[in-house]
Amino acid sequence: MSDTVAIVGGGHAAGQAVVSLRQYGYEGRILLIGEEPYLPYQRPPLSKKFLAGELEQERLYVKPAQFYEDKRVELRLGTRVESLDLHARRLQTADGETLEWERLLLTLGSRVRMLDLPGATLEGVHYLRSIDDVRGIQPQFRAGARLVVVGGGYIGLEVAAIARQVGLEVDVVEMADRLMARVVCPEVSAHYRDLHEAAGVRLHLGTGVQGFGGDRRVDKVVTSAGDLSADLVIVGVGILPETALAAAAGLDCDDGICVDEYAVTSHPDVLAAGDCTRHPNALLGRRLRLESVHNALEQARTAAATLCGERRAYVQVPWFWSDQYDTKLQIAGLSEGYERVIVRGDPASGGFTVCYLHDEDRLLAVDAVNAPRDFMQAKKLLADRPRVDVARLADPQVPLPDACRVGD
Repeated sequence: MSDTVAIVGGGHAAGQAVVSLRQYGYEGRILLIGEEPYLPYQRPPLSKKFLAGELEQERLYVKPAQFYEDKRVELRLGTRVESLDLHARRLQTADGETLEWERLLLTLGSRVRMLDLPGATLEGVHYLRSIDDVRGIQPQFRAGARLVVVGGGYIGLEVAAIARQVGLEVDVVEMADRLMARVVCPEVSAHYRDLHEAAGVRLHLGTGVQGFGGDRRVDKVVTSAGDLSADLVIVGVGILPETALAAAAGLDCDDGICVDEYAVTSHPDVLAAGDCTRHPNALLGRRLRLESVHNALEQARTAAATLCGERRAYVQVPWFWSDQYDTKLQIAGLSEGYERVIVRGDPASGGFTVCYLHDEDRLLAVDAVNAPRDFMQAKKLLADRPRVDVARLADPQVPLPDACRVGD
């Protein structure tokens, strides 16, 4: 059998792995198998400009078709992998084809968490994770339509923002008592509540969804606070890692495919990268699963290096972003377990930073709202888990590095 690296998946991690394998000097066969009929593509624009019709599909692609031809990559798009035989180093596709590999990289990504409620399968109830999902939404995504968004996290709020800009009437239903409660503090939640309400979004916080009504097609959302009229519904209540294929093959999984710092799974010749993995982070001192473009790209680079015989441990500060209206939220670090927040600047100005502290004065994470300098500085600082001078940290005129000290 020839030296073949098979990549299963079609998102950021898959595209970056191909790029990095060739950059790092791998000359063998690359076989890329994607379940969707599209080249590896970026997902963040799906809930923003692509949904609004402002971005052509080709601009979603990590690389154009010519790149894969030039780099001698064999593409099997629109192909689902049904099973893996790790001992024989083979995979079986849904159409019955058997493909051999010497080493395997799983970039399976994640799937949407679906609602199991009355009426959830009515026409007009949508989820947003793929190009085809967006194509299914767009015919109803027009000015004057009544949209109900279920979920007040990143995806739901990005959709709500784009919908208002297009001219839809928008209701957002969120079970928690504040927006983005899983990832930001109350101060940031309040800022985004005000932002969306000022744009005309009707927020229903602390409200559960009990079902959907309509004759074949949805026309209302039944909530714990009453019914909401709807021409379409978009559900964004989280995602789950795609682990079924790996688990069935016998790979270790625990809320993600378990990998080490070099992206290697419990099988030495099978690697994994992206949303589907649970990996160790030496900076944070624990294993975690990240749903982020940054993680997908960097872990794919690590996997490619490993496949090329280089040992480059993946040890980085996690970071994320969300664009809503003309406001950019950039998050560095993970705020889980914070004990105190310090706000730099005035939220009413539209630009401010929230610093999360624990252990009295140790910087844990930073949320930067239209504050790119603080975000860029925070990404560098957080690797050292610095302690801060709280009084100086609260002064937005003091650069973040000048309010921090490291080494103790």
